[in-house]
Amino acid sequence: MTVIRLVATDLDGTIIRHDGTVSPRVVAAIAAVEAIGVPVVFVTGRPPRWMAQVVGLTALHGVAVCANGALVYDLHRDVVLERFELDPGVALEAVRRLREVMPAVAFAIETVDGFFHEAAYVPRWDGPETIEYPDAEAMLTGPVAKLLVRDETSSGDAMLALALPAIADLVTVTHSNVKDCLLEISAPGVTKATTLARVAAEHGVGADGVLAFGDQPNDLAMLQWAGTAYAMGGGHPDVLAAISRHAASVEDDGVARIVEAFLADGAVRSPDASDRDPRGAQDVPPSGQA
Repeated sequence: MTVIRLVATDLDGTIIRHDGTVSPRVVAAIAAVEAIGVPVVFVTGRPPRWMAQVVGLTALHGVAVCANGALVYDLHRDVVLERFELDPGVALEAVRRLREVMPAVAFAIETVDGFFHEAAYVPRWDGPETIEYPDAEAMLTGPVAKLLVRDETSSGDAMLALALPAIADLVTVTHSNVKDCLLEISAPGVTKATTLARVAAEHGVGADGVLAFGDQPNDLAMLQWAGTAYAMGGGHPDVLAAISRHAASVEDDGVARIVEAFLADGAVRSPDASDRDPRGAQDVPPSGQA
């Protein structure tokens, strides 16, 4: 039997439905995991400023990996605990290269202080933290959590196909919505997986003890790292092809269904608990030997 010591989940399209809500069944499943002392970590492309909606979902631990791994955020204290940011000089070089292969691109950045965009960039959401700059060169003067790239004439998959050969040696590039014309760029080597691994290690948990859920290309590194991973029904085709286990869609409470099954089997246990099956079975063998 695989023993789960930590549950990691993407948010949008995984536990947050397309109408922006989280179902009571998913809320109950998260609460049941935390009730036995198992950490639940939200691993998201969202910046901390977009996390207020999910603060109440985690009562015990409340740590999130935000901005695709760039930031570790304490949900309840509203504090950024760790930063793995993109150097502004490297970001400017990425801007230069992307302009060569995608002439219609426009740029924005997420930082710990807010959201900033050049005049040509059309934001989908605005807020009090938003500041407009004439161009990327004026905007990129300090560390960046995420460099955002829009091409209103293209799509996420098409943009990624052009961007990877141009900048993959320089930064980490991905996207999180096949229907949007947006790329998300992080510091080299920074992904949801790298930062989740650090958070899990702080709980004494390795990859084999992690149960993870996701649906988009920015989730793929995390899903490939975790010992037990599920791609969400309705997710990106590349993710569904790469990950052998599939959950029901977010609209059908896929995360809750899988978590409930692991809980029913007694396979979800606190990082401090022994590996002895609480139902009285023999000691559980290491993952992959059951």
